[in-house]
Amino acid sequence: LFSDGEIFGWRRIQPRRRPVQRVLAPEINYADFQEDDWVVHIDHGIGRYLGLAFRELDGVLGEYLAVEYADNDYLYVPASQADRLTRYVGPDHHDPTITRLGGGRWGKAKSRVKEEVVQVAQDLLDLYARRRTVTGYAFKPDNAWQQELEASFPYIETEDQLQVLTQVKEDMEKAKPMDRLICGDVGYGKTEIAVRAAFKAVMDGKQVAVLVPTTVLAQQHYDTFLQRMGGFPVDVRMLSRFRTPRQQSTILSGLIKGSVDIVIGTHRLLSRDVMFKDLGLMIVDEEQRFGVSHKEMIKSKRADIDVLTLTATPIPRTMYMALTGVRDISRINTPPEERLPVVTHVSIYDPGLIQKAIWRELERGGQVFFVHNRVKTIQAMKSHLASLVPEARIGIAHGQMAEKDLAERMRQFTRGEIDVLLSTSIIESGLDIPNANTLIVDRADRFGLAQLYQLRGRVGRGAQRAYAYFFKGRQGAPTHEGRLRLETIAEHTDLGAGYNIAMRDLEIRGSGDILGTKQSGYIASVGFHLYTRLLADAVNQIKKDDGGPSVDQVLPGQLLRPLVKIDLSLPVGIPEDYIQDRSVRLALYRRAANILKSSEINDLKAEFKDRFGSLPETVENLLLQLELKLLAETAGLESIFTQYGKLTLGYPEGKALPQPWEFDMKVRFGDSSIWLPFDEKEEGWVQKLISVLEGLISY
Repeated sequence: LFSDGEIFGWRRIQPRRRPVQRVLAPEINYADFQEDDWVVHIDHGIGRYLGLAFRELDGVLGEYLAVEYADNDYLYVPASQADRLTRYVGPDHHDPTITRLGGGRWGKAKSRVKEEVVQVAQDLLDLYARRRTVTGYAFKPDNAWQQELEASFPYIETEDQLQVLTQVKEDMEKAKPMDRLICGDVGYGKTEIAVRAAFKAVMDGKQVAVLVPTTVLAQQHYDTFLQRMGGFPVDVRMLSRFRTPRQQSTILSGLIKGSVDIVIGTHRLLSRDVMFKDLGLMIVDEEQRFGVSHKEMIKSKRADIDVLTLTATPIPRTMYMALTGVRDISRINTPPEERLPVVTHVSIYDPGLIQKAIWRELERGGQVFFVHNRVKTIQAMKSHLASLVPEARIGIAHGQMAEKDLAERMRQFTRGEIDVLLSTSIIESGLDIPNANTLIVDRADRFGLAQLYQLRGRVGRGAQRAYAYFFKGRQGAPTHEGRLRLETIAEHTDLGAGYNIAMRDLEIRGSGDILGTKQSGYIASVGFHLYTRLLADAVNQIKKDDGGPSVDQVLPGQLLRPLVKIDLSLPVGIPEDYIQDRSVRLALYRRAANILKSSEINDLKAEFKDRFGSLPETVENLLLQLELKLLAETAGLESIFTQYGKLTLGYPEGKALPQPWEFDMKVRFGDSSIWLPFDEKEEGWVQKLISVLEGLISY
């Protein structure tokens, strides 16, 4: 008997029972600002967050988010309105201009940005609409070979992978050109989705072009596609500088004749002499790494064919909301099974630590990436490493090597004939070598944050624990930006930390690269989060006006929510003796304030009880406020408060009130308010208030 590993060179990982998922503090997604951080309040502007504070207002104790503004003015934000605050992220790391409370400058700044984003939104939607008018090719449903290829995948797909794959196939089977962006962390399985989409296109008689930014990544994808499709009649070729002129000529001829099914290459694929008999799908990997001229060439080729774009550069949540409905975007958020976070070290260059790291990796039969980004001194570094670890087989790889030598060096490392690959940053993207689980980066302070994150993604792609060492220079302190980048990469080691990395990169590097330099001034005035929320709001409004599906049908409630003020003279908050950690309380307040559905309130209540014990009265009151806030939003109210023994339900100025109707209690209707008799000692007053709100909604 022979195992699948002996026959095919790999074995399919056997499915195992998934452990029951524990709730691991989901509020971590909301803990994105800390004390002394700059924050933006949607209605009041930019200030400094001072922390949580218990205050007694009108005789009622509650916990508030304290924010300092210009002239030593302070704003205390109720816990139920914590969603009005976001962390300030501007176009650079300089401090923003702090807002003066009560002045008109913040309103004017917000108005100017609103006017600008309407035009940006219109341009985005015009592009999208033009593409939607083009008729594309509708691919046929999966055939038996497609199912066979997918069954041969040696790993267990994550739920996210399967969902994204379904979206891609549905797009391909429509008679409209696909334009889908797949965003997933490094090593989260985007390449396998590309493989299956490409195979589906070939099964329907179409050709596929896979465009990548580097020759090394082209070689990696070429090897992956060959290995995955080896048992099928699919002709896969690679067009890059690794190929001789004669080989390139043969490939170009095969593309014109239709004998080549899939071609993988760098920007060489965009040259005028590259022509296809019947191109049906273009896959673009890491589009943001192509230059402006290359991006324009990609746009010109994608008019009527299906396009699938892959990126490991995370799109911040607010940006994702702004683009949803303008471009089809899928996200892979779940790491592959058995994946472990990479242990990350940052320190001054230490030969002894390097020696220990390489020894440890070699002793367990693994391999090492050593990144030294200067070709001029790379030979000297090889001699240095050889003196530290004489038994290690060291190979050099950099972009100035002859094409065939570089290709052979990468193959040697893949086959395990080299223990330490000493290279420049050409290994940054896409390399997938599960046996290499230690990364060492020399002069890491000179790399960009996204580069450091991509480099760390080269290790830890299997079930082995991986290690990453980022060394600062031997002499002289790194620059301020360099130090910030290293602090960030060391701080964010969790699986899926890409979002936090992306937001920090925005602060350190600036936002011009994402939205263009023209927008940087507008972003500086209101912050990145609010800018993109305003953009999302503008996209949504234009689509509603045009009768199309609105963004909030895709992501309900994620746009700018109207402010609902609730003051019911009830003590509200999470007591310190219930949850001592201030950062956990803040994150839970922000998570609670972002709740969109009543069922989420019930889930949060159950979670409070499960994690922290029976709910104190003040927490029960907080959840009641959240329920009333949802009902008031739906009813179109802007406030609920108690005054002079009455409950007042306030409508925005100019909004028409519903006609009076009968209740089992006395309700009075005014010009912009509705009044109910109120006695907090009376049992059942909460349920009566909820009945009135539900009546207003049904009316």
